Amino acid sequence: METALTRLVGVRHPVVQTGMGWVAGPRLVSAVAEAGALGVLGSATMTVDGLREAVREVKSRTDAPFGVNLRADAGDAGDRVRIVVDEGVRVASFALAPSRELIAELKEAGVVVIPSVGARRHAEKVAAWGADAVLVQGGEGGGHTGEVATTVLLPQVVDAVDVPVVAAGGFFDGRGLVAALAYGAAGVAMGTRFLLTSDSTVPDPVKARYLAASVRDVTVTRAVDGLPHRMLRTDLVDALERSGRLRALLHAARRAAAFRKLSGLSWPGMVRDGLALRHGKDLSFSQVLLAANTPMLLRSAMVDGRTDLGVMASGQVAGVIDDLPSCAELVERIVKEAEEVLEGLRASR
Repeated sequence: METALTRLVGVRHPVVQTGMGWVAGPRLVSAVAEAGALGVLGSATMTVDGLREAVREVKSRTDAPFGVNLRADAGDAGDRVRIVVDEGVRVASFALAPSRELIAELKEAGVVVIPSVGARRHAEKVAAWGADAVLVQGGEGGGHTGEVATTVLLPQVVDAVDVPVVAAGGFFDGRGLVAALAYGAAGVAMGTRFLLTSDSTVPDPVKARYLAASVRDVTVTRAVDGLPHRMLRTDLVDALERSGRLRALLHAARRAAAFRKLSGLSWPGMVRDGLALRHGKDLSFSQVLLAANTPMLLRSAMVDGRTDLGVMASGQVAGVIDDLPSCAELVERIVKEAEEVLEGLRASR
């Protein structure tokens, strides 16, 4: 199924696996790439050396194009960009808008730049700065999210920019792909759907918790880091929402210290990254520390399998997913279903 996205990044199918921290590692990304879709490494929870190792491992597993998701506001963003360039990675995606200079640097090196946006004005800004495409996530998407539904946000962005638009938030099957194409998108991006595959390294008990969830079990809370964060509702989330500020701050300090040790970041670097998440929002210092703490809460679930202690970021689609196909089976199913839907629409004219 050829679209502006497949032509831009060189994949066979207009499907993207998002760069989820602790989830989108070499095994998942290479499986997605081999299936003909665009896999994206989640580098925010990797050290700089770990990112280089991960990129090389993907390259050892597949010759297909793949991407790396970066934080443009991270203190070591420059080092990570150099890895992307030096290792010949095809795509650089960004959870937050990169600067005009960073976009120019990547494009000059032949890297396709695809920032993620949650508002029309953000899409217009990065497109004017030279971004090759934009990924638009509506409020249904997992992790940090906005309030506007994909079905409202997507057509606004498609009408506003002249670059390919990738739709994210609420997609899990071929019907969704057709719907996104009908809105004018060039493809869809999915996180939760790829997390729930047999190629995902997320522990089985955590996957089981996702599969058992209903749509009503997926909530948005500010209790984790002060920002709207879509995740499964668990006892931990309930406890965080009930906790007083001092107790939450003490927990955050302990978790942040553990992440500092794992990531190699300094305390000033962690605080700087936490402050970067303010983006004009009125966050207290405790919320800044909670933002630095979030990677460890995610790691507890996605790596250690502790559904009682970890945060499980999730799109609303978790409530309608009930199986764990391989990435190859999933991508083939989505494309086949999309083609059948399109054929049905033609036949009904």
